[in-house]
Amino acid sequence: MTLTVTVVVGNPKPASRTLKVAVSLVEHLLEPDSYDLEVIDLAEYADQMFDWPSETLAELNQRVADSDLAVFASPTYKATYTGLLKAFLDRYPAGGLHGVTAIPVHTGADLSHSMGPDVHLAPLLTELGAVVLGRGVYFVAGNMDQLDEIIGKAAADYRDKLGRLARVAAAVATTDATDVAVPAQV
Repeated sequence: MTLTVTVVVGNPKPASRTLKVAVSLVEHLLEPDSYDLEVIDLAEYADQMFDWPSETLAELNQRVADSDLAVFASPTYKATYTGLLKAFLDRYPAGGLHGVTAIPVHTGADLSHSMGPDVHLAPLLTELGAVVLGRGVYFVAGNMDQLDEIIGKAAADYRDKLGRLARVAAAVATTDATDVAVPAQV
């Protein structure tokens, strides 16, 4: 089975270091040839972000919603993600990312905002119905010379979490919820 993977980058600068970090995470996390990767660099669509309706953006939103795994990456702006990424995510209805496994990624100048992916982006992705497994990834942009090592460690952590989740998923009851008796509330 080939996974559908999407990287959504909210950096207003096209082909950014943020994009490189996010793609590197996918490459370190997944086996080669086990996935189809699409990169959506929102900088290429910034001039259309507030067009309502927009067939182009609706199609991009749908492709992300149809993904098995989506990495949402943003540089840290004012201690959180960019307005460009927020505007893209605001186009989803409640539950619009239901069933998508999501990894929030932030890049920044230093570690002072390292909780950003967890405090700001992960709750939004969860609100949209995505499954967010544990901590997001925060990458200090000045460490690009250590990209493989740092992202390799983050990917190893996600591989461990996904492996543990797979064990639980294998044991999930296949009984239809309507067949299970629910105790009466007192």
